[in-house]
Amino acid sequence: MAIAVEMPKLGNTVEECILTSWKKQKGDSVAEGEILAEIETDKASFELPAPAAGTLLEVFFEPGALVPVFTNICVIGTPGENVESFRPAAIATAAAPPAPGPAPVSAAVRAAPPAAPAAAFPAAAPTVAAPVAAVTGTPAPPPQIFLSPRARLFAKQHGLATPARAGSGPGGRVLEADLIRLFRESPRLSSLARKRLEEGYEVRGSGSGINHLILARDLGEPPVRLSKIRETIARRMRESLASTAQYTLDSVADARGLVSLRNKIKAARQQGRDIADISINDMVMFAVVRALLLMPELNAEFIDGKLYRRSHINLGFACDTERGLLVPVVRNAESLSISELAAEVRALAGRANDGTLTADEMSGATFTVTNLGNLGITSFTPILNPPQVAILGVNTIEPRPIRRKSRIVYVDHIGLSLTCDHQIIDGAPGARFLKVLREQIENIESLADLKL
Repeated sequence: MAIAVEMPKLGNTVEECILTSWKKQKGDSVAEGEILAEIETDKASFELPAPAAGTLLEVFFEPGALVPVFTNICVIGTPGENVESFRPAAIATAAAPPAPGPAPVSAAVRAAPPAAPAAAFPAAAPTVAAPVAAVTGTPAPPPQIFLSPRARLFAKQHGLATPARAGSGPGGRVLEADLIRLFRESPRLSSLARKRLEEGYEVRGSGSGINHLILARDLGEPPVRLSKIRETIARRMRESLASTAQYTLDSVADARGLVSLRNKIKAARQQGRDIADISINDMVMFAVVRALLLMPELNAEFIDGKLYRRSHINLGFACDTERGLLVPVVRNAESLSISELAAEVRALAGRANDGTLTADEMSGATFTVTNLGNLGITSFTPILNPPQVAILGVNTIEPRPIRRKSRIVYVDHIGLSLTCDHQIIDGAPGARFLKVLREQIENIESLADLKL
Protein backbone atom coordinates (compact mmCIF):
# COMPACT_ATOMS: atom_id res chain seq x y z
CA MET A 1 0.00 0.00 0.00
CA ALA A 2 1.42 3.39 -1.02
CA ILE A 3 2.29 5.84 1.76
CA ALA A 4 2.69 9.60 1.31
CA VAL A 5 5.54 11.38 3.06
CA GLU A 6 4.66 14.88 4.25
CA MET A 7 6.81 17.91 4.90
CA PRO A 8 6.86 17.88 8.73
CA LYS A 9 6.03 20.84 10.93
CA LEU A 10 9.30 21.49 12.76
CA GLY A 11 8.14 23.85 15.48
CA ASN A 12 5.11 25.95 16.31
CA THR A 13 6.14 28.90 14.14
CA VAL A 14 7.38 26.96 11.09
CA GLU A 15 4.97 27.18 8.14
CA GLU A 16 7.25 26.08 5.27
CA CYS A 17 10.60 24.39 4.75
CA ILE A 18 13.17 24.21 1.98
CA LEU A 19 13.70 20.79 0.46
CA THR A 20 17.49 21.05 0.32
CA SER A 21 18.34 17.73 -1.38
CA TRP A 22 17.10 14.23 -2.07
CA LYS A 23 19.17 11.38 -0.64
CA LYS A 24 17.10 8.83 -2.56
CA GLN A 25 15.92 9.02 -6.15
CA LYS A 26 12.70 7.91 -7.81
CA GLY A 27 12.76 4.11 -8.18
CA ASP A 28 15.23 3.52 -5.30
CA SER A 29 14.47 0.99 -2.59
CA VAL A 30 14.34 2.46 0.92
CA ALA A 31 14.34 0.91 4.36
CA GLU A 32 12.27 2.20 7.26
CA GLY A 33 14.19 4.98 8.99
CA GLU A 34 16.56 5.49 6.04
CA ILE A 35 17.16 9.15 5.18
CA LEU A 36 15.04 10.28 2.22
CA ALA A 37 15.96 13.97 2.05
CA GLU A 38 17.48 16.92 3.81
CA ILE A 39 15.20 19.82 4.67
CA GLU A 40 15.87 23.25 6.14
CA THR A 41 13.86 25.76 8.10
CA ASP A 42 14.90 29.38 8.48
CA LYS A 43 16.97 28.33 11.49
CA ALA A 44 18.38 24.81 11.10
CA SER A 45 18.78 21.76 8.86
CA PHE A 46 17.16 18.36 9.43
CA GLU A 47 17.15 14.88 7.92
CA LEU A 48 13.83 13.36 6.85
CA PRO A 49 13.61 9.58 7.54
CA ALA A 50 11.40 7.14 5.63
CA PRO A 51 8.30 6.19 7.64
CA ALA A 52 8.17 2.73 6.03
CA ALA A 53 10.12 0.39 3.75
CA GLY A 54 9.38 0.16 0.02
CA THR A 55 10.21 1.82 -3.26
CA LEU A 56 10.34 5.58 -3.78
CA LEU A 57 7.57 5.76 -6.37
CA GLU A 58 7.46 9.52 -6.98
CA VAL A 59 8.88 12.82 -5.76
CA PHE A 60 6.75 15.94 -6.16
CA PHE A 61 9.32 18.69 -5.62
CA GLU A 62 12.77 19.49 -6.93
CA PRO A 63 15.70 20.37 -4.62
CA GLY A 64 15.46 24.00 -3.55
CA ALA A 65 11.66 24.08 -3.50
CA LEU A 66 9.97 25.95 -0.64
CA VAL A 67 7.26 23.55 0.56
CA PRO A 68 4.42 24.29 3.03
CA VAL A 69 4.27 21.98 6.03
CA PHE A 70 1.94 18.96 5.85
CA THR A 71 2.31 18.87 2.05
CA ASN A 72 3.05 15.54 0.38
CA ILE A 73 6.58 15.58 -1.01
CA CYS A 74 6.96 11.95 -2.13
CA VAL A 75 5.33 8.51 -2.09
CA ILE A 76 6.72 5.16 -0.91
CA GLY A 77 5.05 1.91 -1.98
CA THR A 78 5.17 -1.05 -4.34
CA PRO A 79 6.18 -0.57 -7.99
CA GLY A 80 3.13 -0.15 -10.19
CA GLU A 81 0.90 1.55 -7.60
CA ASN A 82 -0.88 4.72 -8.66
CA VAL A 83 0.42 7.84 -6.91
CA GLU A 84 -1.74 10.53 -8.54
CA SER A 85 -4.12 10.72 -5.59
CA PHE A 86 -1.18 11.83 -3.42
CA ARG A 87 0.04 14.57 -5.75
CA PRO A 88 -0.35 18.10 -4.21
CA ALA A 89 -3.40 19.73 -5.78
CA ALA A 90 -2.64 23.44 -5.70
CA ILE A 91 0.92 24.11 -4.69
CA ALA A 92 3.16 26.39 -6.75
CA THR A 93 6.67 25.82 -5.42
CA ALA A 94 9.43 28.35 -5.28
CA ALA A 95 12.27 27.14 -7.48
CA ALA A 96 15.85 27.03 -6.25
CA PRO A 97 17.92 30.16 -7.00
CA PRO A 98 19.73 29.74 -10.32
CA ALA A 99 23.45 29.09 -10.23
CA PRO A 100 25.62 31.86 -11.66
CA GLY A 101 26.25 31.35 -15.34
CA PRO A 102 25.79 32.81 -18.82
CA ALA A 103 22.53 34.71 -19.16
CA PRO A 104 20.37 34.27 -22.28
CA VAL A 105 20.93 37.89 -23.32
CA SER A 106 23.99 39.41 -24.90
CA ALA A 107 26.55 41.40 -22.96
CA ALA A 108 25.57 44.53 -24.87
CA VAL A 109 21.93 44.24 -23.87
CA ARG A 110 22.78 43.37 -20.26
CA ALA A 111 25.28 46.15 -19.88
CA ALA A 112 22.87 48.83 -21.07
CA PRO A 113 21.54 51.34 -18.53
CA PRO A 114 18.14 50.41 -17.09
CA ALA A 115 16.32 52.95 -19.29
CA ALA A 116 17.89 51.83 -22.58
CA PRO A 117 15.57 48.91 -23.43
CA ALA A 118 12.49 51.01 -22.72
CA ALA A 119 13.80 53.82 -24.93
CA ALA A 120 14.58 51.39 -27.73
CA PHE A 121 11.08 49.97 -27.95
CA PRO A 122 8.06 52.30 -27.74
CA ALA A 123 5.22 51.38 -25.42
CA ALA A 124 2.71 51.15 -28.31
CA ALA A 125 2.98 47.38 -28.36
CA PRO A 126 2.01 46.12 -24.87
CA THR A 127 4.00 43.34 -23.25
CA VAL A 128 1.93 40.23 -22.58
CA ALA A 129 2.08 39.06 -18.97
CA ALA A 130 3.51 35.60 -18.49
CA PRO A 131 0.97 32.98 -17.36
CA VAL A 132 1.12 31.68 -13.79
CA ALA A 133 3.34 28.64 -13.18
CA ALA A 134 1.67 25.27 -13.30
CA VAL A 135 0.83 23.25 -10.21
CA THR A 136 3.94 21.14 -10.75
CA GLY A 137 6.12 24.21 -10.17
CA THR A 138 7.48 24.31 -13.76
CA PRO A 139 7.88 27.97 -14.84
CA ALA A 140 5.59 29.04 -17.69
CA PRO A 141 7.36 29.86 -20.99
CA PRO A 142 8.00 33.57 -21.66
CA PRO A 143 5.86 35.32 -24.31
CA GLN A 144 7.21 34.93 -27.87
CA ILE A 145 9.01 37.91 -29.40
CA PHE A 146 9.25 38.00 -33.20
CA LEU A 147 12.11 39.60 -35.13
CA SER A 148 11.93 40.86 -38.67
CA PRO A 149 14.39 39.16 -41.11
CA ARG A 150 16.69 42.22 -41.13
CA ALA A 151 16.56 42.44 -37.33
CA ARG A 152 17.44 38.73 -37.11
CA LEU A 153 20.44 39.26 -39.39
CA PHE A 154 21.62 42.31 -37.40
CA ALA A 155 21.30 40.37 -34.13
CA LYS A 156 23.37 37.50 -35.57
CA GLN A 157 26.10 39.81 -36.87
CA HIS A 158 26.41 41.72 -33.60
CA GLY A 159 25.91 38.88 -31.13
CA LEU A 160 22.57 40.12 -29.77
CA ALA A 161 20.05 37.73 -28.26
CA THR A 162 16.32 38.07 -28.79
CA PRO A 163 15.11 41.06 -26.70
CA ALA A 164 12.81 40.41 -23.76
CA ARG A 165 10.06 42.82 -24.87
CA ALA A 166 8.09 43.68 -27.96
CA GLY A 167 9.44 46.02 -30.63
CA SER A 168 7.98 48.96 -32.53
CA GLY A 169 6.78 46.99 -35.56
CA PRO A 170 3.28 45.66 -36.29
CA GLY A 171 2.09 43.30 -33.59
CA GLY A 172 5.15 44.06 -31.49
CA ARG A 173 7.62 42.75 -34.08
CA VAL A 174 11.22 43.78 -33.35
CA LEU A 175 12.63 45.74 -36.28
CA GLU A 176 16.24 46.29 -37.30
CA ALA A 177 15.94 49.94 -36.21
CA ASP A 178 15.02 48.79 -32.70
CA LEU A 179 18.18 46.73 -32.42
CA ILE A 180 20.38 49.40 -33.99
CA ARG A 181 19.11 51.94 -31.46
CA LEU A 182 19.65 49.51 -28.59
CA PHE A 183 23.12 48.60 -29.85
CA ARG A 184 24.16 52.26 -30.16
CA GLU A 185 22.87 53.16 -26.72
CA SER A 186 24.55 50.18 -25.06
CA PRO A 187 28.07 50.72 -23.71
CA ARG A 188 30.97 48.96 -25.43
CA LEU A 189 32.80 46.21 -23.56
CA SER A 190 36.21 44.63 -23.78
CA SER A 191 36.26 40.89 -24.42
CA LEU A 192 37.28 40.18 -20.80
CA ALA A 193 34.54 42.47 -19.46
CA ARG A 194 31.99 40.67 -21.65
CA LYS A 195 33.13 37.32 -20.26
CA ARG A 196 32.93 38.63 -16.71
CA LEU A 197 29.37 39.86 -17.30
CA GLU A 198 28.39 36.38 -18.40
CA GLU A 199 29.79 35.10 -15.09
CA GLY A 200 27.48 37.40 -13.09
CA TYR A 201 29.57 40.54 -12.64
CA GLU A 202 27.80 43.91 -12.95
CA VAL A 203 28.62 47.22 -14.64
CA ARG A 204 29.29 49.99 -12.13
CA GLY A 205 29.42 53.47 -13.68
CA SER A 206 30.95 54.42 -17.02
CA GLY A 207 33.86 52.69 -18.71
CA SER A 208 37.43 53.84 -18.05
CA GLY A 209 38.79 52.72 -21.45
CA ILE A 210 39.17 54.67 -24.69
CA ASN A 211 35.82 56.19 -25.78
CA HIS A 212 34.33 54.95 -22.49
CA LEU A 213 35.07 51.29 -23.30
CA ILE A 214 34.06 49.20 -20.28
CA LEU A 215 37.02 47.20 -19.01
CA ALA A 216 37.06 44.28 -16.60
CA ARG A 217 38.24 46.60 -13.80
CA ASP A 218 35.05 48.66 -14.21
CA LEU A 219 32.86 45.72 -13.16
CA GLY A 220 31.64 45.15 -9.63
CA GLU A 221 31.71 41.75 -7.98
CA PRO A 222 28.68 39.49 -8.52
CA PRO A 223 25.98 40.03 -5.88
CA VAL A 224 25.87 37.51 -3.04
CA ARG A 225 22.51 35.84 -2.56
CA LEU A 226 21.43 35.93 1.08
CA SER A 227 20.92 32.65 2.86
CA LYS A 228 17.46 31.72 4.07
CA ILE A 229 18.53 32.42 7.65
CA ARG A 230 19.96 35.84 6.71
CA GLU A 231 16.75 36.76 4.85
CA THR A 232 14.68 35.74 7.88
CA ILE A 233 16.87 37.74 10.26
CA ALA A 234 16.50 40.81 8.03
CA ARG A 235 12.72 40.41 7.81
CA ARG A 236 12.30 39.93 11.56
CA MET A 237 14.47 42.93 12.39
CA ARG A 238 12.37 45.13 10.09
CA GLU A 239 9.15 43.76 11.59
CA SER A 240 10.49 44.29 15.10
CA LEU A 241 11.26 47.97 14.52
CA ALA A 242 7.98 48.53 12.65
CA SER A 243 5.70 46.90 15.23
CA THR A 244 7.21 48.07 18.54
CA ALA A 245 8.17 51.30 20.30
CA GLN A 246 11.74 50.48 21.30
CA TYR A 247 14.00 52.40 23.66
CA THR A 248 17.30 51.39 25.29
CA LEU A 249 18.63 52.11 28.78
CA ASP A 250 22.34 51.75 29.55
CA SER A 251 23.80 51.02 32.95
CA VAL A 252 26.84 49.41 34.59
CA ALA A 253 27.23 46.97 37.47
CA ASP A 254 30.20 46.32 39.72
CA ALA A 255 31.84 43.25 38.16
CA ARG A 256 34.30 42.37 40.93
CA GLY A 257 32.08 39.54 42.13
CA LEU A 258 31.82 38.09 38.61
CA VAL A 259 35.58 38.23 38.09
CA SER A 260 36.32 36.84 41.55
CA LEU A 261 33.92 33.90 41.15
CA ARG A 262 35.27 33.11 37.69
CA ASN A 263 38.84 33.06 39.02
CA LYS A 264 37.85 30.75 41.89
CA ILE A 265 36.13 28.37 39.44
CA LYS A 266 39.23 28.29 37.22
CA ALA A 267 41.48 27.58 40.20
CA ALA A 268 39.22 24.79 41.46
CA ARG A 269 39.12 23.13 38.03
CA GLN A 270 42.92 23.35 37.73
CA GLN A 271 43.12 21.49 41.05
CA GLY A 272 41.04 18.71 39.52
CA ARG A 273 37.91 19.43 41.52
CA ASP A 274 34.54 18.48 40.03
CA ILE A 275 33.28 22.01 39.41
CA ALA A 276 31.19 23.07 36.42
CA ASP A 277 32.93 25.43 33.96
CA ILE A 278 30.73 28.46 34.54
CA SER A 279 31.49 31.51 32.39
CA ILE A 280 30.82 35.14 33.22
CA ASN A 281 28.00 35.09 30.64
CA ASP A 282 26.42 32.13 32.50
CA MET A 283 26.62 34.15 35.71
CA VAL A 284 24.93 37.15 34.11
CA MET A 285 22.16 34.95 32.69
CA PHE A 286 21.65 33.40 36.13
CA ALA A 287 21.38 36.91 37.60
CA VAL A 288 18.87 37.83 34.88
CA VAL A 289 16.66 34.88 35.86
CA ARG A 290 16.73 35.96 39.49
CA ALA A 291 15.94 39.56 38.52
CA LEU A 292 12.96 38.42 36.41
CA LEU A 293 11.60 36.47 39.38
CA LEU A 294 11.63 39.76 41.32
CA MET A 295 10.25 41.82 38.39
CA PRO A 296 8.05 39.41 36.39
CA GLU A 297 6.46 42.21 34.31
CA LEU A 298 9.43 41.99 31.92
CA ASN A 299 8.93 38.24 31.49
CA ALA A 300 5.98 38.70 29.16
CA GLU A 301 4.76 38.68 25.56
CA PHE A 302 2.62 41.23 23.72
CA ILE A 303 0.50 39.48 21.08
CA ASP A 304 -2.29 41.07 19.02
CA GLY A 305 -2.81 43.87 21.51
CA LYS A 306 -2.94 41.53 24.51
CA LEU A 307 -0.30 41.17 27.23
CA TYR A 308 0.57 37.68 28.43
CA ARG A 309 2.63 37.45 31.61
CA ARG A 310 4.49 34.13 31.66
CA SER A 311 4.89 32.07 34.83
CA HIS A 312 7.97 30.24 33.55
CA ILE A 313 11.16 31.93 32.38
CA ASN A 314 12.23 30.62 29.00
CA LEU A 315 15.53 32.38 28.52
CA GLY A 316 16.78 32.87 24.96
CA PHE A 317 20.43 33.68 24.31
CA ALA A 318 21.96 34.94 21.08
CA CYS A 319 24.44 32.56 19.44
CA ASP A 320 26.78 33.71 16.65
CA THR A 321 27.21 30.78 14.24
CA GLU A 322 28.56 30.29 10.72
CA ARG A 323 24.96 30.06 9.48
CA GLY A 324 23.94 33.33 11.12
CA LEU A 325 22.39 34.49 14.38
CA LEU A 326 20.51 31.74 16.23
CA VAL A 327 18.71 32.06 19.56
CA PRO A 328 18.45 28.79 21.52
CA VAL A 329 16.08 28.76 24.47
CA VAL A 330 16.70 27.46 28.01
CA ARG A 331 13.26 26.40 29.18
CA ASN A 332 12.10 26.81 32.80
CA ALA A 333 15.37 28.53 33.65
CA GLU A 334 14.01 29.56 37.04
CA SER A 335 14.23 25.91 38.19
CA LEU A 336 17.93 25.51 37.33
CA SER A 337 20.98 26.01 39.53
CA ILE A 338 23.81 28.05 38.09
CA SER A 339 25.72 24.85 37.24
CA GLU A 340 22.67 23.34 35.52
CA LEU A 341 22.05 26.57 33.61
CA ALA A 342 25.69 26.68 32.42
CA ALA A 343 25.50 23.05 31.25
CA GLU A 344 22.27 23.66 29.34
CA VAL A 345 23.65 26.81 27.70
CA ARG A 346 26.80 24.96 26.63
CA ALA A 347 24.82 22.05 25.18
CA LEU A 348 22.45 24.29 23.24
CA ALA A 349 25.29 26.49 21.95
CA GLY A 350 27.10 23.37 20.73
CA ARG A 351 24.06 22.20 18.80
CA ALA A 352 23.58 25.70 17.38
CA ASN A 353 27.12 25.66 15.97
CA ASP A 354 26.67 22.11 14.68
CA GLY A 355 23.39 23.03 12.98
CA THR A 356 21.49 20.32 14.89
CA LEU A 357 19.14 22.46 16.98
CA THR A 358 15.50 21.50 16.69
CA ALA A 359 12.88 24.12 15.90
CA ASP A 360 11.38 23.73 19.38
CA GLU A 361 14.77 24.51 20.94
CA MET A 362 14.64 27.91 19.22
CA SER A 363 11.07 28.89 20.03
CA GLY A 364 9.09 30.04 23.04
CA ALA A 365 11.59 32.45 24.63
CA THR A 366 10.04 34.97 27.03
CA PHE A 367 13.19 37.07 27.50
CA THR A 368 16.50 37.19 25.60
CA VAL A 369 20.11 37.93 26.51
CA THR A 370 22.68 38.90 23.86
CA ASN A 371 26.34 39.31 24.79
CA LEU A 372 28.89 41.32 22.76
CA GLY A 373 31.21 41.92 25.69
CA ASN A 374 33.77 39.38 24.48
CA LEU A 375 34.18 41.55 21.37
CA GLY A 376 35.00 44.64 23.41
CA ILE A 377 31.65 46.41 22.92
CA THR A 378 30.96 48.99 25.63
CA SER A 379 27.36 49.83 24.64
CA PHE A 380 24.86 48.85 21.94
CA THR A 381 21.17 48.78 21.13
CA PRO A 382 19.72 45.25 21.15
CA ILE A 383 16.71 44.78 18.87
CA LEU A 384 13.60 43.24 20.41
CA ASN A 385 12.49 39.78 19.39
CA PRO A 386 8.67 40.20 19.35
CA PRO A 387 6.42 39.24 20.99
CA GLN A 388 8.92 39.59 23.84
CA VAL A 389 8.80 42.99 25.54
CA ALA A 390 12.45 43.25 26.62
CA ILE A 391 15.96 42.10 25.71
CA LEU A 392 19.24 42.58 27.59
CA GLY A 393 22.55 43.38 25.92
CA VAL A 394 25.67 42.48 27.89
CA ASN A 395 28.79 44.57 27.27
CA THR A 396 32.46 44.24 28.08
CA ILE A 397 34.03 44.50 31.53
CA GLU A 398 36.27 47.53 31.92
CA PRO A 399 37.67 49.56 34.81
CA ARG A 400 35.74 52.70 35.74
CA PRO A 401 36.70 55.44 38.21
CA ILE A 402 34.69 55.68 41.41
CA ARG A 403 35.11 58.01 44.39
CA ARG A 404 36.05 56.48 47.73
CA LYS A 405 36.10 59.11 50.42
CA SER A 406 38.75 61.55 49.23
CA ARG A 407 40.35 59.53 46.45
CA ILE A 408 39.50 58.01 43.06
CA VAL A 409 39.95 54.27 42.52
CA TYR A 410 39.31 52.11 39.44
CA VAL A 411 36.88 49.20 39.74
CA ASP A 412 35.84 46.66 37.10
CA HIS A 413 32.30 47.24 35.83
CA ILE A 414 30.19 45.37 33.31
CA GLY A 415 27.96 47.29 30.89
CA LEU A 416 24.24 46.48 30.54
CA SER A 417 21.97 47.67 27.70
CA LEU A 418 18.26 46.98 28.17
CA THR A 419 15.84 47.48 25.27
CA CYS A 420 12.12 47.54 26.12
CA ASP A 421 8.88 47.97 24.21
CA HIS A 422 7.48 51.30 25.41
CA GLN A 423 3.98 50.07 24.60
CA ILE A 424 4.27 47.82 27.66
CA ILE A 425 7.32 48.82 29.73
CA ASP A 426 7.77 52.48 30.61
CA GLY A 427 11.15 53.97 31.34
CA ALA A 428 10.86 53.81 35.14
CA PRO A 429 10.05 50.04 35.30
CA GLY A 430 12.87 49.41 32.83
CA ALA A 431 15.26 51.39 35.05
CA ARG A 432 14.06 49.54 38.15
CA PHE A 433 14.73 46.22 36.46
CA LEU A 434 18.31 47.29 35.73
CA LYS A 435 18.69 48.32 39.39
CA VAL A 436 17.49 44.89 40.54
CA LEU A 437 19.74 43.18 38.00
CA ARG A 438 22.75 45.17 39.18
CA GLU A 439 22.10 43.99 42.73
CA GLN A 440 21.93 40.36 41.60
CA ILE A 441 25.17 40.67 39.62
CA GLU A 442 27.01 42.40 42.44
CA ASN A 443 25.97 39.59 44.83
CA ILE A 444 26.60 36.73 42.41
CA GLU A 445 28.96 34.83 44.71
CA SER A 446 26.32 34.39 47.41
CA LEU A 447 23.58 33.97 44.79
CA ALA A 448 25.42 31.12 43.03
CA ASP A 449 26.03 29.30 46.35
CA LEU A 450 28.93 27.26 44.99
CA LYS A 451 31.05 25.34 47.48
CA LEU A 452 34.49 26.63 46.54
